Amino acid sequence: MMKFLETVFLDNTVQSYLIVLGTILFVLLIKRLLSHSVASLLFLFVKNNWKTIQKKDFIALIMKPLSWFLTVSISVFAIDKLTFPAAWYFKIYGHPTDEILDKIGTCLIIIYFIWLILSLIDFIALILEQKALATKDKSDDQIIVFFRDFLKVIFTILGILLLIKVVFNQDVSTVLTGLSIVGAAMALAAKESLENLIASFIIFFDKPFFTGDTLKVNNVTGTVEHIGLRSTRIRTVDKTLVTVPNKQMVDSVVDNLSMRSQRRAEIKLDFDAKSSTASIENLIEEVKKIFSRNTEQIVKSSVFFSDFNKNGITVTIEFFTIHISMTEFNQLKQSFNISVKKLIEDLKLDLASAGSDINIFSGDPNAGAAKNQPII
Repeated sequence: MMKFLETVFLDNTVQSYLIVLGTILFVLLIKRLLSHSVASLLFLFVKNNWKTIQKKDFIALIMKPLSWFLTVSISVFAIDKLTFPAAWYFKIYGHPTDEILDKIGTCLIIIYFIWLILSLIDFIALILEQKALATKDKSDDQIIVFFRDFLKVIFTILGILLLIKVVFNQDVSTVLTGLSIVGAAMALAAKESLENLIASFIIFFDKPFFTGDTLKVNNVTGTVEHIGLRSTRIRTVDKTLVTVPNKQMVDSVVDNLSMRSQRRAEIKLDFDAKSSTASIENLIEEVKKIFSRNTEQIVKSSVFFSDFNKNGITVTIEFFTIHISMTEFNQLKQSFNISVKKLIEDLKLDLASAGSDINIFSGDPNAGAAKNQPII
């Protein structure tokens, strides 16, 4: 048995192969337990600094990337202990195979490490979001989402540069110089994308709106769901998702409905011109009494005789409420309309007719008094 284990195959003993294979299989079997244990140890540090975070949330975000990072790292280090077989040694485009395999292993470790870093950024953002929810200032939520996306882009770029440096043995400064020239050309080609990126910074610092606000922009009305580096996503009243480039959000007139201090309602009642003045005055006084009974929601109101002509009498009712939801506002308006309708019925007022009467008279001059009576 010992002789078999010491048998050399492709410049390595069978025992060496079995140890490496056993190590990889063992890691694969216990990777979940291993990553859970490491994550639990990390959580002890996290808990001392952020007591509000739940362990299950931390484990859910970190578990998968951590398990793959540990598995790939240990597997690569285990395989690296083997001697590269001389029979497999040849060159591909001037690079020996052992070097290529070594670079592939390093590349995998860097990729999974960047994945782990991005998950940690998501976790930190989760912690800060929970703290931001405890404050009334909506700008905190926007800052967290903005910098979370921004940092993920930065670390992704750093990961790519690290791959170029370590795996391809390229001077990063030379690459950056070349990229700056290419970037200038791309900037001209991607002018609109850069304008949207700059606009996202303007939105961030100027703070014209926040996530959760209801906006009206370019004939689109809805609630802001996400403010990204390139565009803003708005959920409309029809429950569709509209993506608006940030440049348009900056250049267009944006009506932030969530920042209104009051809601306004106006009703115009047109009565028959024959309605008595006393009835109109009674209506105005009774409507004022309705407003006086609801001072908690209605902060300002006016009722006045606004117009009088041959077509009828116009009474204008206007009131402002405190900033309440649209559903509450519609319910208040409906209740008020029903009360006014009952007043009109009690006072026996007739609304002005929307149509017109056309009278046709006889053209017979001998018709006498009957000629003054309309035929139709």
